[in-house]
Amino acid sequence: MKRFKFLHNVLLATIASTCLLNMAHANDALKMELTANQVIKNAEGKAVYTPVRTAPAGSVIQYKATYNNTVNKDINDLMVTLPIPANMTFTGDAMPASAQASTDGKNYADMPLMRKVDGKMVKIPYAEYRTLRWNIKLLPAKKSAAVSLNTTVN
Repeated sequence: MKRFKFLHNVLLATIASTCLLNMAHANDALKMELTANQVIKNAEGKAVYTPVRTAPAGSVIQYKATYNNTVNKDINDLMVTLPIPANMTFTGDAMPASAQASTDGKNYADMPLMRKVDGKMVKIPYAEYRTLRWNIKLLPAKKSAAVSLNTTVN
């Protein structure tokens, strides 16, 4: 059941990103590839990324979306969004770091997200983040750009 839920969430993330892209650009101009990799530290402390389909609780999974401009024309101000699967918690690691976050998928702000509690501004826990969004200012003709976020399996 856990395997099915994990794969289901990866599929949902792929579909959601693809739908958003189709609204913004012609389907033949922009292609997106989503990968899920487990992040493991090697003996030297460097991150190693291994393709994964299932992972135990506590594992760090990186979702990486690569956007390929397939036409001979630049794409400007490309907004891309990656949802955080329901059985995952965002770790706070996003590349590029210019990502904005949302707790509802509608209202975005720079990270860390803040809210007022008892008259004081406090950070919203990463567990409440539901989506991240990036603005790729320029995607040159026939080039690609990648965005990623790290999550922990709940």
